[in-house]
Amino acid sequence: MAEERWTIGRLLQWTTEYFRNRGSATPRLDAELLLAHALGCQRIELYTGYDREPDEEARSRFRELVRRRGAGEPVAYLVGYREFFSLPFRVTPAVLIPRPETELLVTTLLDLAKTFPPEKVVEVCDVGTGSGVIAVCVAKHLPSARVTAIDISAEALKVARENAELHGVADRIEFVQSDLLTGLPENRRFDFIVSNPPYVREDELGELPTDVRDYEPRVALLAGQRGTEVIEALLPQAVAHLHPGGWLLLEINPRLAEEVKNLITNQSELEFVDIRKDLARLPRVAMARRKDNGVVKDRGK
Repeated sequence: MAEERWTIGRLLQWTTEYFRNRGSATPRLDAELLLAHALGCQRIELYTGYDREPDEEARSRFRELVRRRGAGEPVAYLVGYREFFSLPFRVTPAVLIPRPETELLVTTLLDLAKTFPPEKVVEVCDVGTGSGVIAVCVAKHLPSARVTAIDISAEALKVARENAELHGVADRIEFVQSDLLTGLPENRRFDFIVSNPPYVREDELGELPTDVRDYEPRVALLAGQRGTEVIEALLPQAVAHLHPGGWLLLEINPRLAEEVKNLITNQSELEFVDIRKDLARLPRVAMARRKDNGVVKDRGK
């Protein structure tokens, strides 16, 4: 009997089935991304080379990637990047892997920014920037933006800087290592403060997929017993650093939407505006504004 040929098509077929049996939610996509990475090609090239047999060196690289993915390691960490807002972003185990849901945070900010005069410099602060996807996308799509990207992790800020340089916006982003806004000068003010903070409750940890629970940085996932601890700390800091009328935009745990709304409402200088739903119709982005209270808005150009 002829020896089985391990063509690209056969490798994808076998690996897809293997990942499916290991519980992957996207077994075919996982297989394609890892094989393309092992071969040093684009995914689209796999479709035009189904009958090609990769050499032993490439197959060896692929086997190691498959082994690690089978053990639960996220594909994004294995290949070193993740797409967000149609742009590639470098990711490492020092940062959360960007989720599609977070794109709503970016689109919400960009929509609101359209109400500003075109000549205005829009001051934006991204709290807990991680890989920098929010800061970079805002700078990329809002040329009038001047962005401050904050993270408590020096390693995360290093990744964010690399992504800003990759997309040509590093000159308009300031990177600051800080625990939330505590490291900023008292007089620093913004038109937007945006954040995708840790919001997983401790009792939800066991519900997370293995590749999230065991590999992504817990400091960026877990908020505490209630899940709102980081937001509770951020709200009064945001009030202190927003221009009157400035916007606070938060990605939230859909299970905690009512709690977050109440926390915002209880801040006397914040006005709760709305909670926007994501494509799954889950409450995802909380929107609030700092009240004007008759104060003349200091929003210099």
